[in-house]
Amino acid sequence: MLPRTLLASPSLADAALLTHTEQGRSWPVLVWAPGPGVRMVSSAVLGGGIGERAWVLNAQVPPGYDRLDPVAHLRTLASGAGLEGPGVGLMTAASVENRRHAADGGAEAVVTAGIGVRGWAAVPGAGGVAAPRPGTINIIVSLPVPLTDAALVNAVATATEAKVQALVELGADASGTPTDAVCVAAPSAPSAPSAPSAPSTASSAESFAGPRSLWGARLARAVHRATYEACAGLLRA
Repeated sequence: MLPRTLLASPSLADAALLTHTEQGRSWPVLVWAPGPGVRMVSSAVLGGGIGERAWVLNAQVPPGYDRLDPVAHLRTLASGAGLEGPGVGLMTAASVENRRHAADGGAEAVVTAGIGVRGWAAVPGAGGVAAPRPGTINIIVSLPVPLTDAALVNAVATATEAKVQALVELGADASGTPTDAVCVAAPSAPSAPSAPSAPSTASSAESFAGPRSLWGARLARAVHRATYEACAGLLRA
């Protein structure tokens, strides 16, 4: 794999496509390393939650992937790519090479998709407690402005709404797959001076990321277009 210094890029469009070996075969790995000073919110099995993250890795694994150590596996892949510090690791059995990138007014989205197993979120049944399987529609979003914690969560909801809109417009008759994952990245807000009269850093971060806010609308359009393009050929197949 490439050294970490060659992977660094602020733009999702420049995410690097590397490879790893699993079950005796080579599989692609998408790596985006914006570097320090970035906060992310994610549902990923590695690096999920909200916090400072330096990179995102989206690894394609074989269909029927049954390893019971996905977190350790992702950490090994990150180390092999020369990635350091905390990051976000996603997995998918869908094609990573067929990723789709879209941008709108500074908001960017990259989507990898497979929708062979899909359905609506609200269905009868008790659900289960099985370990997370590799995600099928993985969404990575980058915004150029800081967001509050609440706005980061709002951005996840907006990205999910945009994904569902794309699926409905394509006639997929589904809200997604059971294992979709999302990651939203935004710059960290600058630290406030220590003086008692210093203004709060909250004022330097966007407080909203809903679909009718400035950055939420841009995020939604980017995710919608990338999801639509990633899934369109799959439905026609």
